Parts: sequence; structure tokens; C-alpha cells
Amino acid sequence: MKEPIKVAADNRRARHDYFIDETYEAGIALAGTEVKSIRAGKVSLRDSYADVQNGEVFLQNMHISPYDKGGRFNHDPKRPRKLLMHKREIKRLFG
Repeated sequence: MKEPIKVAADNRRARHDYFIDETYEAGIALAGTEVKSIRAGKVSLRDSYADVQNGEVFLQNMHISPYDKGGRFNHDPKRPRKLLMHKREIKRLFG
């Protein structure tokens, strides 16, 4: 039996402050040390938003803390991260 997928981050504040009419699922293109930090629970969606650039969707202002043992391979904590969505979903959402 498959174990359920663990949700790494959820913006509970947005659900409290706003009425959420629809939700969408998307993958995120991450670097190796970012994956390890997210698994450790060091991620925040506060003040993050999606932005379209050249027909691609990017998640802006999502904070992923640097991995403790990452050294020089660590990433910028607030770099834009590409959301992995089908082109037809992007067109439907952002016209």
C-alpha cells in the first residue's frame, strides 16, 4: 500500500485571509541542497506569489533556508523557482 504524499509547505495564513476558490498542483524545479532543506522543514511560503515570464511560471519570494552541510553548493534562499505546469494550464490561469 502506498503511503500518502507528505505536504512540505502550506500557506495557512493565505487560507485564513483570503477565500480560495480553486487550487492547483504544480511541481517545483529545485537544486539538490534545496530538496534537503525542504525535507528538514526549513521552507516558508509567506509573501510568495506566482509570476509569468516568457510563458513560464515562477514562484517568487519562497524562502528555503540554506542546507547546514551544503557549503559552497548552497543556493540563494529567495531565488525564483520554476513551477512545472502544462502549457494549457498556464494559458487557462494567466491568459
